[in-house]
Amino acid sequence: MKKFLLFFVMTVAPIVSFAQRNTPNIIDQYIDSLNWYKGQTASLTKKMSIYDQYKLFVPSTFFHSVALNSLNIDNVQNSENQDIDAALLNVYLNHPELVKNTETNLRDAGEVKETIMNPIKHDIELVEKVAPVPQEITSDVVDSIVVTKPNFWTIKGDYYLQFLQNYVSSNWYKGGESNYAMVASTTLEANYDNKQKLKWDNKLEMKLGFQTSRADSIHNLKSSEDLLRLTSKLGIQATKHWYYTLNVLAYTQFMRGYKNNNPMTFSDFMSPFTLNISLGMNYKVEWLNKKLTGNIQLSPLAYNFKYVDRLALSKRNGIDEGKHALHDFGSMFTVDLKWQFAENISWKTRLYGFTSFKRAELEWENTFSFKFNKYISSNIFIYPRFDDSTVRDEHHAYWQFKEYASLGFSYTF
Repeated sequence: MKKFLLFFVMTVAPIVSFAQRNTPNIIDQYIDSLNWYKGQTASLTKKMSIYDQYKLFVPSTFFHSVALNSLNIDNVQNSENQDIDAALLNVYLNHPELVKNTETNLRDAGEVKETIMNPIKHDIELVEKVAPVPQEITSDVVDSIVVTKPNFWTIKGDYYLQFLQNYVSSNWYKGGESNYAMVASTTLEANYDNKQKLKWDNKLEMKLGFQTSRADSIHNLKSSEDLLRLTSKLGIQATKHWYYTLNVLAYTQFMRGYKNNNPMTFSDFMSPFTLNISLGMNYKVEWLNKKLTGNIQLSPLAYNFKYVDRLALSKRNGIDEGKHALHDFGSMFTVDLKWQFAENISWKTRLYGFTSFKRAELEWENTFSFKFNKYISSNIFIYPRFDDSTVRDEHHAYWQFKEYASLGFSYTF
């Protein structure tokens, strides 16, 4: 009977509305019926808890207790609550699309706060209203604006002073001998890059080493390593890695070079002196995640000038006897790379080649560096060289070879 009453309450309102629009004579009859059902539902809702009534009028929500009570064999709740659960369960099963919320979401949103029994009192202080004083707007006066010109130059260098064990082949073109010695080296670089396709790289290399030999009764001190070399490249960018390049290479030595027990001077400052000017393309190397970096220069057009101040050294350096200079035109290439194997191990290599189609020069310098800390390092230097313009040696032909290992102080900035 009670289920019928609930169902009737939910359906009677539309019927009354329909009756009012279509049959005005029936209005009085429905008013009496509504008054009677009003009294019945009033007595019914008094027996229901507020929580159970709430379930009927909130937006369609899935309540956990409805499903649990329906599946519970020992359900002892009163008949009114059973009727409400049955009505909600009917909606859950037959019209699940109408259920838009769940009891879990309501709990996550927060429960109803308890009523504040004691009112909150605020201490209000009355003050006299004063008109705001206008503030004068001030601004910092800038006397002048300084715009600094961007610096496109990069300066860096490398120094070391080390002791070494030195080996020189008997036909080395600058003389020297195998021995224990010391060597100092300085490399300075000044590179310009305006980030607008123009680059100018400059590198100055200076090496000077000395050795003493008990077997030499003529010279108490001789040079074992002697180099003064300047490399300059002016490039205009063609693509991302290629540059049209004008390359200038000039090198000589600082001091005289001797051999054991031989008064002859095998090399001297400006004897020989080599100047190479070439036009070509330069490739910027950035391989292996920039662990292998450097440049590859290819110059199909190159001018090579070789000069000796001492006429006695002309023939030894491929110059006609009695002449100071040699002019050659040909092609040139240079490979200048650095491979950083690890944080403290690196390999620097320089491969230089020039040919005039009558003679050829090839130099391959290799330096393996092992850094123990910021200031202490060890180097292994290997330097094979080929020059078929020199006097042929019985054992080594046109090949020359130099090697040393050193340990000592180093510094890089």
